[in-house]
Amino acid sequence: MSGGDFFVLQTMRLNRYLAAAGLGSRRGCEALILEGRVIVNGKICTSLATQVGARDFVKVDGATVSAQSHFSVLLFKPRGCLCTASDEHDRRTIFDLLPKNWPRLFHVGRLDKESEGLLLLTNDGDLSMQLTHPRYKIEKEYEVTLNRTLDPTDRARLLQGMLIEGKKAKAERVEKITAARWRVILRQGIKRQIRLMFSALDYDVKQLLRTRIGPLKIDHLCPGEWRMLNARELELLKSGSRDEPHRGEK
Repeated sequence: MSGGDFFVLQTMRLNRYLAAAGLGSRRGCEALILEGRVIVNGKICTSLATQVGARDFVKVDGATVSAQSHFSVLLFKPRGCLCTASDEHDRRTIFDLLPKNWPRLFHVGRLDKESEGLLLLTNDGDLSMQLTHPRYKIEKEYEVTLNRTLDPTDRARLLQGMLIEGKKAKAERVEKITAARWRVILRQGIKRQIRLMFSALDYDVKQLLRTRIGPLKIDHLCPGEWRMLNARELELLKSGSRDEPHRGEK
């Protein structure tokens, strides 16, 4: 798909149009409208019932926006790459790995600089909200390499939960791969959650690799590679079938 493939086939409500332009979820875009930040054909528009289409000119905070076809990508984020659109120190970001003529995309969740693995990027604001809202509790799976063997008592503490930076954090499942390498499944999205939980138990995380987000697996992707989501994957995400079947406790 190229930069010329984005279009509007019919009129739509203004909040949907803004969401299709990559400005957030439909509810978030309603706030932009009600705050008087949206101009349609030269006039400030605060009506949520407004319909717009391909012949209308829409601006948000003075910048022209246009609805685009939904665009969702899986990326294998390499270690050392930042989850940001730009960096003041000119360090490599995830967007340096993508074609320059693509529409504006947003990463759904993030991985810190030293972590690697699966990352979803999209301009579908509704999909992004659905995957990140706490009530959906989508599973995320990681392979974690530690500096030493994980003690059974500490494994139990990960499953029971603990306070990190004032928040209750817990793992859904912790499955052994080797003595120092473990599969950890989360349903939360606390910043640096896995590293902080293991640090609280006096472990150093030597490597952190995210291998799955709901039904989306890293499969044959290599660091720095990406692929488009297919129709079946999008259907699974939007239908609520977002978790992999339980493999059993290990």
